[in-house]
Amino acid sequence: MTSPLLESLASGFSGDTSRRALLDAALRDGLPGARSERWKYTSLRALERRSFGQPDRAPPIDPALLADIPSPRLVFVNGCFDAALSQLDALPDGVHLSAAEAGEPAVPSETTGDAPVGPGDAVFARLNAALAQTGVRLRVTEGAQVERSVHLVLVGATGGTDAQAWHLHHRIEVGAGAALRVVEHHVAAGEHRHLDTATLAVSVAQGALLEHARLQRTADGATSFARTDAVLQADARYHRVDLELGSALSRHELNVRLEGERASLAAHGVLLANGRRHVDTRLGIEHVARDTRCELLWRGIGAGRGRAVFHGGITIHEGADGADARLSNKNLLLSSTAEIDTQPVLVIHADEVQAAHGATVGQIDANALFYLRARGLPQDEARQLLTAAFCREPLVAVDDQTVRDALLARLDAALEGLSA
Repeated sequence: MTSPLLESLASGFSGDTSRRALLDAALRDGLPGARSERWKYTSLRALERRSFGQPDRAPPIDPALLADIPSPRLVFVNGCFDAALSQLDALPDGVHLSAAEAGEPAVPSETTGDAPVGPGDAVFARLNAALAQTGVRLRVTEGAQVERSVHLVLVGATGGTDAQAWHLHHRIEVGAGAALRVVEHHVAAGEHRHLDTATLAVSVAQGALLEHARLQRTADGATSFARTDAVLQADARYHRVDLELGSALSRHELNVRLEGERASLAAHGVLLANGRRHVDTRLGIEHVARDTRCELLWRGIGAGRGRAVFHGGITIHEGADGADARLSNKNLLLSSTAEIDTQPVLVIHADEVQAAHGATVGQIDANALFYLRARGLPQDEARQLLTAAFCREPLVAVDDQTVRDALLARLDAALEGLSA
């Protein structure tokens, strides 16, 4: 029996036969349950009983909400392109940015060296491929060196009386030898309980560099399912940082294939699960070519009755000799009712590799807390100071000082007054 969630999402379908086949597959398989290895820490039982409507236009929002986001920027509100809020007149040479119609539907391929894919595991990727009609298209021409950051702004806004659902498919292509910096903002205009799905396809050509910061601070009642699939060619570099600071339920799947020799990935992030928030991040990194490198540095915070889920999967394929793969996931529990589940997974099929992975879950160091309190800091202020210091390490690697300072400011604001 199809759930109310899937029925409501399917009711807004308008597409061709190939899209219909993807939608039918999603309806047939249903949502993943407790027996799914990929979803066993993220329950969808409450969500599957909900229904969502489809937005038909972008509701008006206060432009002041975006006052601190410079141009060039492309803005979507409730999944609809907003030309009035976007600012594309300052696009640097070599950059092509637009809101375009979605191309042929395609479900991203699954990564290897992981739990087998079962019925329903890819339901949101299928739904997105079937239902997404637009999204961000960003292309950088070969050799272009783009110094200004390009901002992609996705706003969830209060509009109408019912919860709404929208689906966006994005694509970023960086040409050979080019360099680009992208800042992705997920923000809220008022409280709401909307749902969104998003897929992002990233292609970094030979010798190119993509720096990508993603700041997720949607409404406390929102639900968000995001997936990024990136492919790196020879000598390509992909540096990204993710801050998961908002929504009631969020899941981000980051899959990266290092297909060219000497390709490198640096992917860092912070997961904040406070209140009753559930935040889930799943990494699938594949070393395919020789002398590839990945560095993954993640921090998690559990407070209140929040729950943080992290899966760090690295596969070094046969023939990927000389690979260097490093994963560190450290987590801090601030309350006895919070929960953190972490799974570092390392699969090696090659010789002559360097690899290290590990995960920890603990509490604030009592000696460090005593040290600060002995110097006159109140307990709450001392706890906040130590928590902020714990979270800052993944952001230190952000090269652009303006972007780094903005991320640190958002992180500090989210941690301010964080209760146990």
